[in-house]
Amino acid sequence: MAKKVLIVDDSSAIRQSISFVLQQSGYEVVEANDGLDGLEKLKASGPVDLIITDVNMPNMDGISMIKKVREKEEWKFLPIIVLTTESQGSKMNEGKEAGATGWIVKPFSAEKLLSVVKKVAG
Repeated sequence: MAKKVLIVDDSSAIRQSISFVLQQSGYEVVEANDGLDGLEKLKASGPVDLIITDVNMPNMDGISMIKKVREKEEWKFLPIIVLTTESQGSKMNEGKEAGATGWIVKPFSAEKLLSVVKKVAG
């Protein structure tokens, strides 16, 4: 059974590159273009094993989405990885407080992405 990963990012280029890397490694991927879309896709797609989300997005940012996900009992322990840039140290703390499991600093390599995903989602 393939592990399912929800990718939430307003950049289609980033979503596509992450999707490509994960699909090459046998993961199933669901894409969303912002936090609101992410919550909708999370409800619609059935259980996912991991969420990878950007921080800065229109409509609903990543931190707000994480808080919403954590409000639901069934998603309380769902691993969430935040994509961030090196300069967003305060965002990392915010993400942690909101309930993020970890983060990946952009730009990142396919190897780095896969090693984090494997560690967190198996």
